[in-house]
Amino acid sequence: LERERGITIKMQPVRMVYRQKFPISNSQFPINEPISNENSNIENSMKIAKLKNENSNSEYILNLIDTPGHIDFSYEVSRALRAVEGSLLLVDATQGVQAQTLTTLGMAQSVGLMIIPVISKIDSPLARIDEVLDEIKNLLKVEKEEILLVSGKTGEGVEELLNTIIKKVPPPTDAESSLRSAQNIADGTQKNAELIQRQSASSQRESANAFRALVFDFKYSNHRGVTVFVRVFEGSVKQGDKLKFKVADKVFQSLEVGILSPGESKVSELRAGEIGYIVTGIKEPGIASVGDTVTSVEDTGPAMAGYDKPPGVVWASVYPESQDDFTLLRQALLKLRLSDSAFSFEEESSGVLGRGFRAGFLGMLHLEIITERLKREFDLPLVITLPSITYRIVYKDGHEGKIYTPSLFPEDHLINSVWEPWVNATIIVPPKFISTVIQLLYEFEAELGETKDFGEARTSLNLEMPLRELMRGFFDKLKSVTSGFGSMSYSISGERLADVTRLDILIADEIVPSLAKVVSKRQVETESEADVDKLVAILPRQMFTLKIQAKALGRIISSRTLSGMKKDVTQHMYGGDITRKMKLREKQKKGKKKMKGHGKVNIPQDVFLKMIRRG
Repeated sequence: LERERGITIKMQPVRMVYRQKFPISNSQFPINEPISNENSNIENSMKIAKLKNENSNSEYILNLIDTPGHIDFSYEVSRALRAVEGSLLLVDATQGVQAQTLTTLGMAQSVGLMIIPVISKIDSPLARIDEVLDEIKNLLKVEKEEILLVSGKTGEGVEELLNTIIKKVPPPTDAESSLRSAQNIADGTQKNAELIQRQSASSQRESANAFRALVFDFKYSNHRGVTVFVRVFEGSVKQGDKLKFKVADKVFQSLEVGILSPGESKVSELRAGEIGYIVTGIKEPGIASVGDTVTSVEDTGPAMAGYDKPPGVVWASVYPESQDDFTLLRQALLKLRLSDSAFSFEEESSGVLGRGFRAGFLGMLHLEIITERLKREFDLPLVITLPSITYRIVYKDGHEGKIYTPSLFPEDHLINSVWEPWVNATIIVPPKFISTVIQLLYEFEAELGETKDFGEARTSLNLEMPLRELMRGFFDKLKSVTSGFGSMSYSISGERLADVTRLDILIADEIVPSLAKVVSKRQVETESEADVDKLVAILPRQMFTLKIQAKALGRIISSRTLSGMKKDVTQHMYGGDITRKMKLREKQKKGKKKMKGHGKVNIPQDVFLKMIRRG
C-alpha cells in the first residue's frame, strides 16, 4: 500500500552506524605561515599523526525514525517526536513548504527539539531551490547557509547532513532532559563527544535504575504476538525481564530485545538512550498502544506525560455480505486492532444488513487503508457504509444522544438542535489561486481567518469549517482548483450548531441504509443529484429496469432510471409465424415486470468503496 500510494503509513525506525572522518583544521596548523625550521616541521607532523590516530575511526550510532506525513497520523508523529532529540525538517524541492509541514514543525518545536532544515530532491529538473530556500528562511527565521541541500538519488549533500546531525543534535539523555527547550540544545562536536563519554561512563549506573521506555510504534505477528518499538529513557532491559504497560496495566515478560538495522537484530540488552524493540508475546487486542510507557514491574512512578487515546474522527459501519461470515469479520477486525491501536470498533445490528460493526478511524485516509487491508489480507466480501462523523442530538423531549451512523439519524420533527465538530485548518497555495480558493471556501461553509505570505510564491490561509464539509471531498476540490499546488492540514477545534438532515438512497423502491448520509440542508439538492448520478454510472445493470432515488426532508429530491439488460428472445427463430415471436416477447415482458416487483438487487462491494472515495 505504501509503495502504491507513495506515502509513509507506518513509522519506520532504523539504527545506523556512521564513521565520521574529521578534517584537520587549518586554525590548528596554519598553512600560510612559513615553517621556520626543521624542528617545527617535525613537531607539526607529530601533531597531525596524533590527531589522525585519535579521530579517523570515530563512530556514531544514529537512531532514525521515518514518520508519516499525512494529517491522519499526527498523533503517532507527536509521540515519535518525544522519542528523539532532533528533527530533520525535510522539504521537497519540487513542492516547497506544505500545510502539514507547519503542523509537524509546531509539534517538534513544542517539545524543544533541535530542528535541522533540509531541502530534498535537488537533482529533480522541477526543483525550485531558490524559492524553497526563501520559504524555509521566512518560516524558521534562519540564514540560507543553515539550510542543507540533499539528493537521495545522487547522494549529494548526504555526508554534510550526517555531519550536521552529529554536530547539532545532542546525544540521548534521560526522560526529563529530553524535553528541554530548543534554546538549551548543545552545539558543537567537542561538547557532544564529552557528553557521549559521560553517558558511556554512567551506563552501569543507568542499568541499576528502574527501566522506563516510551512506545512509539508496534506491530503484531501470529508467532510472537505484539512487538513494541521503544525509546529507552532510563535503565536497561534484557530478555526474560518482567515488564509492565503503565496505561494498559498489563504485566508481561520480554521474550526478546533488539535493534533495527534496518531488520530486527537481537541484542543482549537495550540501554538508556537506545531505540529498539521488545517482543512481548501478548496476543490480546487493545493492550499495546502508541504513547504508553513500558517499565520494570517494581517501578511505581506514573506513565510519561502526554499520553492520550486518539478519538475516532470518522465513522463507518462494516457488515459481512453473508451473515455466516460475521465471526470471520470479527476475527479480521481483532487482528487489525492488534497492529493499529487507533482503529476502534464495536458491534451493532441493522434490520436490513444484519449484524456488523461500527468502526472509528482517524480520517478518510485511515478508513481507506483499513478497508483495503480487510479486502486484501482477509478476502472478505463486505458492505461498508458511507463515512460519517459524530453528531450530538438534543431531542425535543429534552434528552441528548450521539449518532455515529447516518441511517440512525432521527427524523427532523424529533430534533430540537444538532451539534457537529468543526476544524481549524491551514491551507497553503500560490497567490494566483487565492480568488478561486475563497470561492471554494464559501461553497464548503468555511470561515476565512488570518492570511500570511511565505516568500513571493506561497500564501497560507487559516480558516474554520465543519468536519462534515471537509469530508465532502474538500481536499480533492482544493487540489483541482489549485492545479495540484494546494496543501492542507487540520485539527478538531470544537462543536457548533448544524443545520443538517438525513439523505436516504432508494434502489428499486427500497431504502439502502449503507448509502444514507447526513448533509447540509442547503446542499440537499446538489448532494442528491450527485449521488444518484454516481450510482447510475457505477451500479451493474440488472435484468430489469431499476429506479434510483434520493429522499430527504420528507420528499423525493432526485430520481433516475437504470435500464435493464436486453435480450432478444426471438433470436433463434429464422422465420415462421409472427404471432409466435409476439407471444415470446410478451412472456419476456411479463417476466421482467415480475422480477421488478419481487427481484432483489445485490450491490457489489466496489460500489460502496467508490462512493466512499467520492467523499
